[in-house]
This record gives sequence, C-alpha cells and structure tokens, in this order.
Amino acid sequence: MRILYINHYAGSPRHGMEFRPYYLAREWVKAGHEVNMLAADTSHLRQTNPQLSAKYQDEDIDGIRYTWCKTPAYPGNGLKRVINIFSFLGKVMGLSGRYLKQWKPDVVIASSTYPLDTIPAAFIAGKTGARLVYEVHDLWPLTPVEVGGMSRSHPFIRLMQWAEDFGYRKADTVISMLPCARDYMMEHGMAAEKYHVVPNGVDVAEWQGADTPLPAEHLAALAKLKADKRFLIGYAGGHGLANALDFLLEAAARLQDTPASFVLVGDGPDKAALVEKASAMGLTNVHFLPSIPKRAVPAFLAEMDSLFIGWRKLPIYRFGINPNKLFDYLMAGKPVIHSVEAGNDMVKDAGAGFSVGAEDPAAIADAVCRMLATTPNERGRMGAAGRQYVLAHHDYRILAQRFLQAVLRQG
Repeated sequence: MRILYINHYAGSPRHGMEFRPYYLAREWVKAGHEVNMLAADTSHLRQTNPQLSAKYQDEDIDGIRYTWCKTPAYPGNGLKRVINIFSFLGKVMGLSGRYLKQWKPDVVIASSTYPLDTIPAAFIAGKTGARLVYEVHDLWPLTPVEVGGMSRSHPFIRLMQWAEDFGYRKADTVISMLPCARDYMMEHGMAAEKYHVVPNGVDVAEWQGADTPLPAEHLAALAKLKADKRFLIGYAGGHGLANALDFLLEAAARLQDTPASFVLVGDGPDKAALVEKASAMGLTNVHFLPSIPKRAVPAFLAEMDSLFIGWRKLPIYRFGINPNKLFDYLMAGKPVIHSVEAGNDMVKDAGAGFSVGAEDPAAIADAVCRMLATTPNERGRMGAAGRQYVLAHHDYRILAQRFLQAVLRQG
C-alpha cells in the first residue's frame, strides 16, 4: 500500500521533533508499505532543518521517502508564520502531479496541527481514488481561540474553522490523538463511525536502548543529594508557562521541613524567571540543572524516587491530553505525581501514582507527603503498573497497526 503522509512539521532522528509521523511511517515501511512524507523544510519544532537548494528535495530516512518543500523562515506566531503555512500548502499543490501520475497513493493523510492541509489532501485523494484520513493533533481553531484569546470572527480563525469542518466531512477516517473529542467533532460535521483514537506513544526499543550517561555536573549534584538522604522528585522537560512549574515551587515552599528535594532538568522561556522565583522564596529544596540529550533522559529518570508533571487549568484540556513526557515517565517505572484537570488521566488509569487538581500547590504538597509515606515496594508497584500500561497501549508498533486498521475498517 502507498501512503502519502502530509505533515508540515514532520521530523526525524536527524532533525528532531516532531517524531510521531516518523515512528508511524517507519513501522508501516517495516510492514511492507511505501510511505512518502511530505513536509516543509522550515519548522519551529525541529533542532535542525534540512537545507534545500531547490523547491523540492527527496531524502530517504530509514526507508521513508521524505519530500521537503522549500518555505520561508518565520519567527514566532506572527504574519510570517501564516505566510509559511500558505507557502507549504502551495508547494503541496504544486507537487500534486507526482501523485496523480507517477506515484498514486492508496491513502492520503492530512496531519498538520492546523487544518488547512485537508484541502490539498482532499484534492489528491479525490483525483487518485485514495482514502482520505484527517489526523487531528489539536483542535484548531479552538485552541488559539480558548488559549490564545483570538476572536472567533478573525478572518484567519474563520478560514481555519471552515477547513476543520471540511476535513471532518470529507475524510473517510478521522484519527484523533484526543480521546474525548468525538462529540465536538460530530458537532462540526463528522459522522460518528469515522472517529478513531490513536494517541501518541513511545518507541520501546529506542527507549530501552537509550544509554547516554548523565553529564558530570548532573551526576555530582545527584550524588550530593543522595548522600544527604534526600527523597528526589524529578522533572524533565520544558520550562514554560504550560508546564505549571510555578505551582510546583509553591508546593516546595510548603515542604522545606521534609526530606523531599525537587530536581528540574531542562530549559525553556520561563526558566530564568523560575530560578529567580525559587531564589526569592528561599527554596533550598529545589535544584535546577541544565537540559540533557533526549537519550540521557532515561538515565536521569532512573535516579529519581518519584516524578512530577503538571498542567494549567485550561478548558481546552476537557478534550483530553496526550503528553510525550508522561510516556517517558511511565517507561522509567517510577511513580508519578500528576497535577491535572482534563478529560483523561493516564496516571490514574494505570494506577501509576497520585493525581491531584491543577494549579493547586496544597494538593501537590499533599501528594508529595503521601509519596514520602509509601514504602519502596508500593512505589515499585505503581512504577511497574505505569510501565506495563505504556507497553500495552502506547508502543508505536501497536499504534501503527491500530492506525491502518482504522483506515481499512472504514473502507
């Protein structure tokens, strides 16, 4: 089967995020399918963008044919990003002749965060008789309206709403990463039988083979804390507004007389402000360490007694959450403190730790005290339950099969 996967921001191990399209496509190639990944050369998510000397450039990555489309660079979320989006869409349409004449796909997947790629995807699918799949990452334009404060009457928002509704109506199959979005999608024109949930996941073999050691700075800091018999609660990831780390600091302030220490590894736009806040609060039980390579994350998580992940209290989360960080946590076999209010909760479902309300320092502090009171065996059981949950429900080998089964079931 030939699969055309249109994802503006698709990444790879060579380029960085986003990884989901790569992992799914790699599994399909292993199963004997042909995959053409169609992506822009410019993405704010990647660590390294490909360098193009022409409008299009093909590259083989682990058997997947990546076709990069040359697009203008953009900083932030302003007008230049909008121009980048339309440039990519134009390039996709410009390449449609390849798929109509030379390499006719059996499945066309529209998979960018924004829904405008449903239009060229539907055109190609309609001309070739391919099945059209709309893969929904986030609910746009609802996200920029509810989270970003944009007006529903803004012309760009209205255009994206039309494109989203178009995708729900035209697609043969709708693949949602959000487990609680079915009713919303039906309100926007999707037939109920089109809806299938295929969440994010983890490459289990890659995770188990991640053997990069921690830097000396990190090893020394952790060794000192362990020598002082501190109970280590770790966080690995971005230090931004969405990560709710300011509430973790407020919880830490309530726990200065306990043996709990909080170790935060990573970087992000709010890290400097968080470091300054911790200093101003006199928090001696919070330790900030530099970011580490992705393949060193398992080594860091293995050193922790428990792990923390938090969320803002945002209405958009009623449709569900799907955090990649949490898969790393659960794969590490460590109990998790989850501060969340959302339509789903993997920590609770897996029995992998304690879930408390979002933006609630007192509840976070109470969960830490509860974790301190558990025995090592009890924490081990929670960690093992989380790991088993990921292996059963979020291994990309399984998810890739579920994805194609959903597509073929609608055939």
